[in-house]
Amino acid sequence: MELYRTWGFRLDDTPFQYLNSPKEMAASAGSAPLLLLAGIFVALLASGWGLYKLVVGPLKPLPSWFGRRRAALASLLYVALLVVPLRGGIQQIPVNQSDVYFSRMAFANHAAVNAPWNLMSALILRKSEQPTKPFMADRTAQQLVAAIYPLAVGAPNRPDSTVSYLAETRPNVLFIILESFTSKLVGSMGGQRGVTPTLDSLARTGIAFTNIYAAGDRSQKGLVSLLSGYPNQPTTSIIKFPRKTEKLPHLSRQLATAGYRSRYYYGGELAFANMGSYLQTAGFEHIIERSDFSLAEQNSKWGAHDGALFARVLTDLKQQPQPFFVTAFTLSSHEPFEVPMTPKFPGTTESDLFRSSVYYTDYTLGRFLKEAKKQPWYAHTLLVVVADHGHHLPGNSSNQSPNKFKIPFILAGGALRPEARGKVVKTIGSQTDVAATLLRQLNLPASDFQWSRDLLARNPVPFAFYCFNNGFGAVSPAGVVTFDNVSRQIDSVGVKVSDAQIQLGKAMQQVSLDDFARK
Repeated sequence: MELYRTWGFRLDDTPFQYLNSPKEMAASAGSAPLLLLAGIFVALLASGWGLYKLVVGPLKPLPSWFGRRRAALASLLYVALLVVPLRGGIQQIPVNQSDVYFSRMAFANHAAVNAPWNLMSALILRKSEQPTKPFMADRTAQQLVAAIYPLAVGAPNRPDSTVSYLAETRPNVLFIILESFTSKLVGSMGGQRGVTPTLDSLARTGIAFTNIYAAGDRSQKGLVSLLSGYPNQPTTSIIKFPRKTEKLPHLSRQLATAGYRSRYYYGGELAFANMGSYLQTAGFEHIIERSDFSLAEQNSKWGAHDGALFARVLTDLKQQPQPFFVTAFTLSSHEPFEVPMTPKFPGTTESDLFRSSVYYTDYTLGRFLKEAKKQPWYAHTLLVVVADHGHHLPGNSSNQSPNKFKIPFILAGGALRPEARGKVVKTIGSQTDVAATLLRQLNLPASDFQWSRDLLARNPVPFAFYCFNNGFGAVSPAGVVTFDNVSRQIDSVGVKVSDAQIQLGKAMQQVSLDDFARK
């Protein structure tokens, strides 16, 4: 019950993918009402036992003529007979989730799915590496995708010059990934004011992208989208397949060809969700994680809080060779939202705790930047600030809602030209577009990042594609359409959304999943 509230989809085999890091998985449900859930569990056990006693009564001994061999044979026959109800009847095609999907409300459909059946179905019929049933002919899908990402389908790239906003050709790059930073809590992005004063200040003095959508809904998915410019998959993630991630482009490797030295910082354990193997493949020279922090600094259920993280980064940058590409991934705004300071906002609801944890991360980022500006390297540094994904809080946005996926993206720092400060870019874009946007500013080739495009080009196409659990969303100036892959039906669609946008969303999923399967 708690995992559904946190993850937003019906329980399947996903928890088994985190068995190598159970502490982190437990932390995802760390704010669960344990007494209430335990009480419900005990009540279910008691009611089940009582119903059994009422209907069945005490067990009777077997007749003398019904021995163990006959009992074993009868058990085998019962198991064989269970095949029919398990597959839903004797029809040609067994039942699946779409047989019980009946509503446009995702929660109602999830409630109709039998959880044990869903789990076994995911374990036995796992086909995450295979493309889904195509929506259209491959050539048609590729033609549609070519309008947004021509390189992804082998089409010629449309010439479109970028606008340079950097004061130097090879600035340092400080890439900060903020855990769960939803635009709903960033005032400069149209969200609640007073929660992220540091980000709002950066937006006023840098370049603020106000219509950016995360490609997925988990940290490991956001990592791949940001550092490899690669789209997400609805029911799995490419990060779980090292043989596939080896074929992805990586910002760290691309920048290394231009002389950049790299480091990656994370206060948690990189064994979680296979992030460690991905970062090794990405070519980071030095990777700092939880075990590299002192025990006193590991003051979070996830590891070291963001205050300790930024302090470590600040210390190391004093000796870091330049130009550098340093990535820091925060974690304090992850469930269970416990931070080492008095909560900024009163209240004990989950939304209040989440809001306070976001404020804490923003506060520690502000302290870090205040000290960083005193260092000689800051004047030659481009600051990239972006979220790994959004969040259903505040407001409990639905699993497929675009509000859940909208995230902040800001370019700032001493390397920006004066005329860039305060610029607002309203172009609708994806998290995957960050990589190409950065590389084009550095005047480096971005052709390997085929699913990424320059948002600072003179004529970018306003469009974003994102995946939720077994579905996708497509965003354009006309509105948003979300599509459920299980029922193969539209979840929601804006009044002004055209059939062409719906087809483009289907084509994006079809082509991207086919690309994923071939890697």
